[in-house]
Amino acid sequence: MIRDLLVASRPLSWINTAFPFAAAYLLTAREVDLALIVGTVFFLIPYNLAMYGVNDVFDYASDLANPRKGGVEGALLAPAAHRVVLVAAAVSCLPFAVALGLLGGPVSWAVLAVSLFAVVAYSAPPFRFKEVPFLDSLTSSVHFASPAVYGIVLAGDAPDRGALLVLAAFLLWGVASHAFGAVQDVVPDREGGIASIATVLGAARTVRFALAAWIAAALLVLAAGGTAAWAAPLALPYLATAAPYARVSDADSACANRGWRRFLWINYAVGFAVTMLLIVFALQTA
Repeated sequence: MIRDLLVASRPLSWINTAFPFAAAYLLTAREVDLALIVGTVFFLIPYNLAMYGVNDVFDYASDLANPRKGGVEGALLAPAAHRVVLVAAAVSCLPFAVALGLLGGPVSWAVLAVSLFAVVAYSAPPFRFKEVPFLDSLTSSVHFASPAVYGIVLAGDAPDRGALLVLAAFLLWGVASHAFGAVQDVVPDREGGIASIATVLGAARTVRFALAAWIAAALLVLAAGGTAAWAAPLALPYLATAAPYARVSDADSACANRGWRRFLWINYAVGFAVTMLLIVFALQTA
């Protein structure tokens, strides 16, 4: 059962939610305190267990027909484990939510509530936003952008113009990433009766949509200026990875999995580059 919970939480992706929170909080508060520690641990493990565990439970039927599932790209949990995963997700999140509530104020409560609602509503009925084209990509992006917003407001600040542009770029990056990830599942999703941005637009147009969203994200960080502008070229690896599939047919859409696997590793390289830029920004504004 411990192994099931670990696999369901997608350890490969833990950093994708913990890092945005920790970076945003630390750059705002400029100190390591209890809120930073509690929030980072929460967004590292419990948050991911809830996000991916709920998804694995309610997507079980369709995942059975998806050859990607059963590894780092998604667990195939036996039905007997479903209840345990849901209970473990709720039990692990609750004490952190209470602690963060005590450490924050009304604005941070609202942001955390939106973040947790998006985690559940993406996969669980009656919402199932993952089956509402375009809302699926937006909700998925909120999963990763909202921890950064939460980090800023928990530290007691409000985003300025530059921060808002960077957060908007991050949101667009998430929309593009989800859309591109959906391309490889066009065939199994259609066979399972699941709607998505990719089943509606088709594989090729979804890839082009993702490319446009990544370009828009790059333009937004350019508009933010300063150190943030240096992040604009970081869109290039994503564009280079997705561009070869801009004409892929729906029937051949599964081949986009090769690009998706490269995308997962590109995230680590880009994350390192972003970390360096954040260090430079912190030194310049110290």
